[in-house]
Amino acid sequence: MLLKSYAKINVSLKVNGRKEDGYHDIELVNLPIDLRDVIEIDLLPSNFIDSYVTTDNPDLASVPENLCQRALNLMREKFKFKANFDIFIHKEIPFAAGLGGGSSNAAAVILGINSLLNLKAKKEDLHEVATAVGADVPYFLCPKPAILRGIGEKIETFKVKKKYECLIIKPEQGLSTHEVYEACDETERLPIDTAGVVAGLEKGDDKLIEASMGNDLFPAAEKMCPEVGKILRELKADGYPLSAMTGSGSTVFALSSNPKKDHEILKKYLSKGYTVRLCKVLA
Repeated sequence: MLLKSYAKINVSLKVNGRKEDGYHDIELVNLPIDLRDVIEIDLLPSNFIDSYVTTDNPDLASVPENLCQRALNLMREKFKFKANFDIFIHKEIPFAAGLGGGSSNAAAVILGINSLLNLKAKKEDLHEVATAVGADVPYFLCPKPAILRGIGEKIETFKVKKKYECLIIKPEQGLSTHEVYEACDETERLPIDTAGVVAGLEKGDDKLIEASMGNDLFPAAEKMCPEVGKILRELKADGYPLSAMTGSGSTVFALSSNPKKDHEILKKYLSKGYTVRLCKVLA
């Protein structure tokens, strides 16, 4: 079975504070984009006594237990099956980039196992497993434009009026989600209006989106990787007001409705040595 595993951007990310359990209470506005990995899942014959998770990305290969392995383990624990799988992750989504690649991969594994074994699991059971794997994972079980609250497990979808292209720019340095969230506790909050971002996307009002969007993790991420701030300022100077860092970084994105200009700007940032992709928002 081959499964497409899509990335996302956070048009806004508001941190309301840290909860007693150590997690942060957040408000996210997520848009899925057509940048994707491909997950190949094969059901192994019954004589195999173990499962295998491999990838063509050396950065991910060095992680002791990636999220796909964790998803497999938790699915086995929940549904008590003995079957083993060969799972191969073909990576296109940059690693440590704030694009949700690992969480999306894990969601694909959950859905793939459910399908291959014909478990016919209830949505709430798959959601429970996904939440146990990681806070971002439930969103990717059915990625659509959405507001996410809590630690990301409370999901409310909405419709986006305009068709946007999305320019993705990532510096060489990646950032650790855990480290950025830890550091954000020491930085000031930004004037982010989540409801305004959603209203702007629903109405096609770019001015309202621009006035409302932001990322509370940006100040902490910029301290760790100054290139993030440099890219963001340059994008805005290039005429992309709907620009921000996504997730915990280090990727910066720009929403646009000008394909001709986007292709020209793409070449500019490629020449600077950044990882650059031009994608479409899946609305």
